[in-house]
Amino acid sequence: MLVSAKEMLAKARDGKYAVGQFNINNLEWTKSVLLTAEELKSPVILGVSEGAGKYMTGFKTVAAMVKAMIEELGITVPVALHLDHGSYEGCYKCIEAGFSSIMFDGSHYPIDENVAKTQELVKICEEKGLSLEAEVGSIGGEEDGVVGLGECADPAECKMVADLGVTMLAAGIGNIHGKYPENWPGLRFDVLEAIKKEVGDMPLVLHGGTGIPEDMIKKAISLGVAKINVNTECQLSFAEATRKYIEAGKDLEGKGFDPRKLLAPGAEAIKQTVKEKMELFGSVGKA
Repeated sequence: MLVSAKEMLAKARDGKYAVGQFNINNLEWTKSVLLTAEELKSPVILGVSEGAGKYMTGFKTVAAMVKAMIEELGITVPVALHLDHGSYEGCYKCIEAGFSSIMFDGSHYPIDENVAKTQELVKICEEKGLSLEAEVGSIGGEEDGVVGLGECADPAECKMVADLGVTMLAAGIGNIHGKYPENWPGLRFDVLEAIKKEVGDMPLVLHGGTGIPEDMIKKAISLGVAKINVNTECQLSFAEATRKYIEAGKDLEGKGFDPRKLLAPGAEAIKQTVKEKMELFGSVGKA
């Protein structure tokens, strides 16, 4: 069932586990994530970047696909359809399209403008029963053309945004999108602890969940992280499985070129990646 992320994240925060957000790019991605969540009885968040939404012909197409797939597959676990790193304009488009959750990434604005735009969206989301994620401090790496240097968030600014009544807060603590470089110094837990002290029970979000060591993931969860985003790892596992299929010549055997067969190994690889992450995050059986 399609729901906002508010209740699932409150439960995760109190239960000291995290709900995974797995970005979707097409039907195969969506199907793999939903089936795995149902199998493991885990709540799940489907993340859609503005670039992925455009690739799938628009947010209305995405929302219709997800709602129909939940019904056709008999999915019973809580599912949130969430805009990832949304622009101000993108948030309104997703609200209109029928998303159950949105993220407004105002981290690149001056803090006063970030606060003003976030405050406006808080009111609308409350009226419509949607969950809202805000961001303070940039996430390193590149996401849909937006490049962040990975600046750590200011705990005082985090409190300003959290006090607006957002559902969850993404705060930069040295995390980055994409693959982590070998010389990455790790998450700044001192910053995370300072933020937690300022925002209290606000569920925190860790972007760039691909490649962070398991011990860091678990420590972050213990310090208030209730939502962890994974995208690159699913892309990598899909690509590797597809490459092996083609290099083995499977696409040349019989009707191995049929896209339903060609994409099947990648779809199965995504399921395995999602399963591993849900087990690590502790959300299995929490639906």
